[in-house]
Amino acid sequence: MFDLFRSRAKAVRILLGVLLGLVALSMVITLIPGWGSGGGDRSDQVVAEVGNQAITVREVQQRLQAVLRNQQIPREMAEIYVPQLVEMMINERMMAYEAERLGFRVSQDDLARGLRTLVPVLFQGGQFVGKEAYAAMLAQQNLTIEQFEEATRTQLLASKLEDIVSQGVVVTPDEVQKVYLRRNEKIKLEYVGVTADKVRSQLAITPEDIRKEYAARKDAFRVAEKRSLQMLVVDQAIIAQRIAAPDAELRRAYDANKDQYRTPDRVHVRHILLKTTDKSKEDVAKLQQKAEDILKQVKAGGDFAELAKKSSEDPGSAVKGGDIGWIVRGQTVKNFENTAFSLEPKQISGIISTEYGFHILQTLEKESARVKPFEEVKEQLAQEWKNQRVTDSVQRLADQGHDLLVKNPNGADQIAQQLGIATVKVDKIGPGDPAPEIGVNPDFESAIGGLSKGGVTPVLQAQGNKLVVAVVTDVFPARQAELSEVENQIRSALTAQKLAALVDDTARQLAEKARANGGDLQKAAQSMGLELKTTQEFTREGAADGIGPANALFQAFEAPLGGIVGPIPVQDSRFVCKVRAKTPADLTKLAEQRTALTDEIRTRKARARTDLFQDSLRTSLFKQKKIKIHDNVIARIVDGYRS
Repeated sequence: MFDLFRSRAKAVRILLGVLLGLVALSMVITLIPGWGSGGGDRSDQVVAEVGNQAITVREVQQRLQAVLRNQQIPREMAEIYVPQLVEMMINERMMAYEAERLGFRVSQDDLARGLRTLVPVLFQGGQFVGKEAYAAMLAQQNLTIEQFEEATRTQLLASKLEDIVSQGVVVTPDEVQKVYLRRNEKIKLEYVGVTADKVRSQLAITPEDIRKEYAARKDAFRVAEKRSLQMLVVDQAIIAQRIAAPDAELRRAYDANKDQYRTPDRVHVRHILLKTTDKSKEDVAKLQQKAEDILKQVKAGGDFAELAKKSSEDPGSAVKGGDIGWIVRGQTVKNFENTAFSLEPKQISGIISTEYGFHILQTLEKESARVKPFEEVKEQLAQEWKNQRVTDSVQRLADQGHDLLVKNPNGADQIAQQLGIATVKVDKIGPGDPAPEIGVNPDFESAIGGLSKGGVTPVLQAQGNKLVVAVVTDVFPARQAELSEVENQIRSALTAQKLAALVDDTARQLAEKARANGGDLQKAAQSMGLELKTTQEFTREGAADGIGPANALFQAFEAPLGGIVGPIPVQDSRFVCKVRAKTPADLTKLAEQRTALTDEIRTRKARARTDLFQDSLRTSLFKQKKIKIHDNVIARIVDGYRS
């Protein structure tokens, strides 16, 4: 919230608020025909074409970056999301194209209403903030008003067609009641969980089992090609110990850059904010009275920080007791600034009014403009001087080590001694093996993977700000593994395989016994040395204690009272359940949920109808050659995010 105070111009402050709506904007920006497609061969930049409009690589990347910035998907899923994103963008353009073909148009009134919906912050108190503020906000996205409004028209066209397609959706009272009953029905289960730990004692892996598995799959057990290495290691921490910054050098750097150490007037401030934006006159009057009450508490010796945490509506500073840190002139709105700089240290203001609401300020510290003396910044100068020279020295030594090693692959020890760096020997390292100083590193594996004896890697980054260069001292070809080398691997695989089979068999026997003895799950469990437990009541959208989410137990909701269900797989466990109780939904509460359920069902049915329409339209437009998709360009985008 405090960042919003850091601009003096009202229009710009409003625009900063607009940026909070950029998720919506990003959805519109990608509708601009040909946006960002300049430069290079057009076919190489176009992902898809709908009618006479192109979806470009840059548009897809812009949309994806907006999704990633807002953490709607994890970054590592970007490559998977790209094809879905392209599909969504094609559907948007396709619906707009068909709407226009059918004669739909977007009037100026439609556009104005659309802008209010997409970017409501442009209409403060119902009034448009002005063309200058509007243009400035769009400039943040490298857009003009004309481009943005054309994109908005396109989106509104698509929406008009969607509205027509979804019109006439009917939701009957019976449908609402059916969903309500299904959603609010509760069940309670008796259950027995069969896990690997409960059957492990029955497991036995004999040496003969391991020999048979090895003999049956002998060719599958291979020892990968391995290499022995010698590495030169340049450690930044060690190099840093050898370098000291001379005072004369630091003094020259200080004198040459004094302006960097000039600080303006500044104050350390905390505040309590009661927001008045979008409030009625009556609410503003109540807030002013509340601010005055808080001020009285502060003046009477109340704890400012605790009052800020309790009452301030600035989320950025309230959690810190209202502390917004040091500010300089020009960072905040004028009234806030004037008050902050006029107060003496520890002094508390009266009620201050700004565009954001009522503030109570306290200036904690003040500093006048000055040039920091050499002694005050000497440590900083020394660190900067040293950092630069250490970085240069580390890189230079690594490059020298690489070049000398290429000339003399057998001279790693002499080279290390000459350069004053360390050597590390690595014996028989293969794919997936951790290397000293490196760990498990795909780049390092790739660097050594194709090298023969005497081959030298490029300079590589290692852990702890180190650079390494490795030379291959020996190569051990891939070969079939001996039994002794893979015995543990085979034992682990057989153990996991047999445990899973034991869990399945035990759970199946338990279910059969329970059904055979009339549904007495407790008796069946006791006969097999297993424990019976009971869940709490839960709905289809809840979870069963001891088992997990109810969606894994859908069979139990369909089973009759007393019915045996299972085995049900939940992760590595298997559950056999008995329906102990069923509680029907309370119909007396249906009335209060009817409207919400009706809207939910209508939305779902409308979405299904729109999806069906889009599938049909897509097929038709493909036949008419009005949609073209360039799969090779999409694949290139995916590869870019994969790498």
